Amino acid sequence: QVQLVESGGGLVQPGGSLRLSCAASGRISSVYDMGWYRQAPGEQRELVASITSGGSTNYADSVKGRFTISRDNAKNTVYLQMNSLKPEDTAVYYCNADILKFAGTRLRYRGQGTQVTVSS
Repeated sequence: QVQLVESGGGLVQPGGSLRLSCAASGRISSVYDMGWYRQAPGEQRELVASITSGGSTNYADSVKGRFTISRDNAKNTVYLQMNSLKPEDTAVYYCNADILKFAGTRLRYRGQGTQVTVSS
C-alpha cells in the first residue's frame, strides 16, 4: 500500500512563510512527477506547483516568485516553501505523486491534505 503523508500547514500572518512536506511510503519502485494542488472553499482545485523526477519545475502564475517546490528523491519526499503568503493563498493543500509500485502498477496518489490559513 502506498501512502502520501503531508505536514507543515497551519495559521500564518500575511507576509509570513510556511514549508509543506509530503513523504511517499510503501512498496515503491519509482516516483515520477510530484506536485502540490490546493482547493479553497467554493473554488475548484488548482495546481500550485509540480516537479519532475529530474527536477524540472512548473508553477501557477499566482505563486511564481513566492513559492518554491523541491524534492528529495532518496526520501521520496516533496517540499513546498511558501514565502510572502497572502490571504488568497488560504486553502487545503494536497500532495500528488505519480508512483510505480514494485508490483508493476503505476498510479497517481494524493495525500489527505493540510490546511493553510493566511490571516491577521
